[in-house]
Amino acid sequence: MVLAQLGGSISRAIQQMSNATIIDEKVLNECLNEITRALLQSDVQFKLVRDMQTNIKKIVNLDDLAAGHNKRKIIQQAIFNELCTILDPGKPSFTPKKGKSSVIMFVGLQGSGKTTTCTKYAYYHQKKGWKPALVCADTFRAGAFDQLKQNATKAKIPFYGSYTESDPMRIAVEGVERFKQENCDLIIVDTSGRHKQEASLFEEMRQVAEATKPDLVIFVMDSSIGQAAFDQAQAFKQSVSVGAVIITKMDGHAKGGGALSAVAATKSPIIFIGTGEHIDEFEVFDVKPFVSRLLGMGDWSGFMDKIHEVVPMDQQPELLQKLSEGNFTLRIMYEQFQKILKMGPIGQVFSMLPGCSAELMPKGHEKESQAKLKRYMTIMDSMTNEELDNSNPKLMTESRIIRIARGSGRPPREVMDMLEEYKRLAKVWSKMKGLKIPKKGEMSALSRNMNAQQMSKVLPQQMLKQIGGMGGLQGLMKQMGSMGGSAKDMMGMFGGVDK
Repeated sequence: MVLAQLGGSISRAIQQMSNATIIDEKVLNECLNEITRALLQSDVQFKLVRDMQTNIKKIVNLDDLAAGHNKRKIIQQAIFNELCTILDPGKPSFTPKKGKSSVIMFVGLQGSGKTTTCTKYAYYHQKKGWKPALVCADTFRAGAFDQLKQNATKAKIPFYGSYTESDPMRIAVEGVERFKQENCDLIIVDTSGRHKQEASLFEEMRQVAEATKPDLVIFVMDSSIGQAAFDQAQAFKQSVSVGAVIITKMDGHAKGGGALSAVAATKSPIIFIGTGEHIDEFEVFDVKPFVSRLLGMGDWSGFMDKIHEVVPMDQQPELLQKLSEGNFTLRIMYEQFQKILKMGPIGQVFSMLPGCSAELMPKGHEKESQAKLKRYMTIMDSMTNEELDNSNPKLMTESRIIRIARGSGRPPREVMDMLEEYKRLAKVWSKMKGLKIPKKGEMSALSRNMNAQQMSKVLPQQMLKQIGGMGGLQGLMKQMGSMGGSAKDMMGMFGGVDK
């Protein structure tokens, strides 16, 4: 994952500082030098890094801090705030309104994934109840209209373009007018990819902008562009009024620091990030949770949102009732696997947990884990209702295992591995037995019924260690309580984390 390596380096620098017996000028400088090195290696512009280091030293004046102050927390907060400042220009981008036609123009370098991003942006808003439309004003690249047409057809979004017209300005104006008449409230104009050296293409971009009068110009940037990001982004900003940035290819393993530089150059906020090739691999960008995850501090509110997305509140008491009776069946395990897969990439979800970072999920391991869950679910699809709803492992005789293996097309060894996983999870969930279950509508009471001691028994030991032991767990539960969460939210998915 882009920036995972950077996040890991910064987290380690902060951890080394935290391990120091006394925080003095030498320890602070070592920590800042390590962070500076990590940022420069990740292609963040030198001036940005230098300014950040200077600002942190101004904020953290160790001589002025009275005894009793938590210097570690003050330094960590200063680093957090400075990274947020780099990524947040301090002004929001234009927000389109439903029912009113808004023209959004996409600009960017060749090969940055601009056309695909146009469709993702339209699809995201379509799911939210908007009526989007796509206009292909890219007459420079062969196959651009075909690509947009194919993407739009797949997503069932209306589109406009031409195989014969070579004037992008004319296509853009005609497309925008047509969709305004059709009452589309989000008209997205895709322009030709360009280079800062190509003066003619920049002039064409200015003309399209003047003709269509867009409400928002979005600069699409490839996260792997490196040190050139600042200059390229600045060239676009000087030509058209860039109001927002979308970073693409965030699922790769490039350094990705150029993404930070682009915000500084355009003085425009990042509004979305592309996390994969598929149309739904597109996330709203929020500065503080992003930096929090980057520093290994987690994004607890984001994690809770994902939990609530996949576990409807009205289903939670029913599941808890079964678990409090110690009745963990293969069917419940199947449902938990479904929910884990619905939450999105495991590494991404993992990085939302305080104390963990996306770097802890080795390359390739994430896909392997998801494939394993899917294989186990395929095996369970070949089981009878009696087998799925029975919590007695002795029911699974050798003849049943062979029959299930044949039915699922998997080797018997894999069926046995799945049953071992079930036994392991059943042991974890058995510690929930006897837990007092609140009535429907009283879910928040669960956090009072389950204390940190009980939670520590349920959580996998690796996870508990990453959180910071019992002390970290108590702080986390307190933080979660202030956000309106419950202990159920916290451990609802952890049964499948300890792989």
